[in-house]
Amino acid sequence: MTLATALSLGETALKLGLICSLTVLALFLSYSMLNVCDLSTDGCFTLGAAVGAAVAVSGHPFLSIIAAMLAGICSGFVTGFLQTKMGVDSLLAGIIVNTGLYSINIAVMGGSSLINMNRTDTVFSMMKDVLADTPLKGRADILVALIAVAAVIAFLVVFLKTRLGLAIRATGNNADMVKSSSINPVFTTIVGLCIANSFTALSGCLLSQSQKSVDINIGQGMVTIALASLLIGGTILGKGGIFVRAVGMVLGSFIFRLVYTVALRFNMPAFMLKLVSSVIVILAISGPYLKRQWPQLKRRMTHKKGGF
Repeated sequence: MTLATALSLGETALKLGLICSLTVLALFLSYSMLNVCDLSTDGCFTLGAAVGAAVAVSGHPFLSIIAAMLAGICSGFVTGFLQTKMGVDSLLAGIIVNTGLYSINIAVMGGSSLINMNRTDTVFSMMKDVLADTPLKGRADILVALIAVAAVIAFLVVFLKTRLGLAIRATGNNADMVKSSSINPVFTTIVGLCIANSFTALSGCLLSQSQKSVDINIGQGMVTIALASLLIGGTILGKGGIFVRAVGMVLGSFIFRLVYTVALRFNMPAFMLKLVSSVIVILAISGPYLKRQWPQLKRRMTHKKGGF
């Protein structure tokens, strides 16, 4: 592999890692902070992509970002409402919303399973024009994704230190204690899921505009990818403040995408990529446990060798 090829792979992984890290940050808020496993991620990601593409095609690339995030807020509200007001288990609520979003996404896409955006102005193409005569020429995709990630991280750092943000974190730690402190856990759960899903929808919107197309299956497996990236990031920078942990989520997303990109480079069949995702998730989950168990396993191996 030449240096140029390696740099190209790294650049591709960085771009996709930054865009998908927005979904990882969404899970960081809902799963790590709020302690809610939201399985509507795949459908919400596609919803953001579909809404963003539909609005961008109509000639409003910047408005598409706002529209996609509002759609994500609606998805998060429905998921939170089912959990808190309808008595539906959080896992089941996510599955129900994810299933329903398939039909909604098809409707948003005008009854088609594909939206082509080759002749559509996007935030990426507009940034490309802005950077045409600058040293950053050709880096428009990375710059737009980096701006979005920086904005989301800054929001999380500030928001999670506010009264409402602290209430959301407390709800994830102990909902009963929060209720006894005159804080409504129903409200904090719904707000947390709305914000998290807006990040997921933003991620889908940016990916669709970067790829210049939207397929109904664009979000398939995104919850697995995001969970793996979340666990990898937690292993790297799992301790520290909100900012440090959020940066860890971005690093985890980049590492996952780098492994994915390298696998594609070695001509791995497309149907094997899901298996790669599963293996990465297994390693990310079991890695810390095996690390703690390694001294004991090493002693056992040494003892067996001594016995012979």
